[in-house]
Amino acid sequence: MNSRERFLAIMRYEPFDRLPVYFFGTWPETKKRWAREGLAGVKQLGGSGGPQLPEMDTDWEGCIWDNQGLLRPGPLAKEPARVVEETDTYVVRRSGLGGLHKFGKTGSSPPHMIEPDLKPTREDWQRFKAFLDPDDPARRAPDFDARADALNRRDHATCFNAGSLWGRLRDWMGVEAVCYLAYDDPALYEEIVAYLADYYIAVNRPLLERVQFEFGYVHEDCCFNGGPLISPDIYRRFHDRHYRRLIRAYRDLGVPLFLMDSDGKVDDLIDLWLESGFDIVFPIEVGTWRADPAALRRRFGKRLRMMGGVNKLVIPRGAAAVRAELEPLRPLVEEGGYIPLPDHRIPPDCSLDQFRTYLRVFRDVFHQ
Repeated sequence: MNSRERFLAIMRYEPFDRLPVYFFGTWPETKKRWAREGLAGVKQLGGSGGPQLPEMDTDWEGCIWDNQGLLRPGPLAKEPARVVEETDTYVVRRSGLGGLHKFGKTGSSPPHMIEPDLKPTREDWQRFKAFLDPDDPARRAPDFDARADALNRRDHATCFNAGSLWGRLRDWMGVEAVCYLAYDDPALYEEIVAYLADYYIAVNRPLLERVQFEFGYVHEDCCFNGGPLISPDIYRRFHDRHYRRLIRAYRDLGVPLFLMDSDGKVDDLIDLWLESGFDIVFPIEVGTWRADPAALRRRFGKRLRMMGGVNKLVIPRGAAAVRAELEPLRPLVEEGGYIPLPDHRIPPDCSLDQFRTYLRVFRDVFHQ
């Protein structure tokens, strides 16, 4: 089996030859540490994906955010960002979308939103829509056809950026504004969600007419330590039908599976995601929110597939701790529909040797 065949067999509960050995990338500081500790070929020290280790299967993630280098699905600003203020520890930039954001210089952390890119008003939404033109030729890579042909020849599993109907709104507006908007102006909220579904279908259609992907990746990050940031009622009222038609359109274009990426405690939304048409939930955060992939399978059955579910914080504790973390997952792996991998980006407290110990124990536990 190649990686594409293996991934699909696992997610379809079919026989497979072995588990793929994956992770979900690292912090930039981890890349720098591993490069210092002797890992060759660490080309990109920024960003969150990678680096690829020779002991692992080819990264499933690739370049999700720009559709593997073929097509940019996000808002396209007409002007570049400009620096408003800068010190030794931070820089404040006015984005080309209009917002004002403060970025730290001393380590990896989310930027602080001083002013949003999108204000929660109809007037500002009309302005912002200009950045979301699905036919903007700047979205398409100049060598789109050659890249598409090369991607179709791959033997590894990968995905495309299928869109976002809440998470990107949070990025553009801020958590408080997007949460209030559904109550303060439900007509505008629904209009925006509907537009985004139409937009992502239109943006991705040329891509999906050329390239076959194993799954669509939807990034929402709509939960926190106590549960969802979006209530099940709001989800049913505004989001469900638009996710359904988004997924239906992609399935008609040949995409077999869909993954929902949300950090935090996701339990209250899983059933709704499955009803909307999602197949896979990721990353099943064990170390922070005490999620249990085996318990989730007992609760939701085989209609729930999962990726993740391995506490990344255990990895620096050594081989015995890693084995104790992985052994209980063997029955779930044997049942299918589940690929264990660390439950988020590997932080810099994990050395290269410690991560290689994790890979060695992983292969031993799952008979790789």
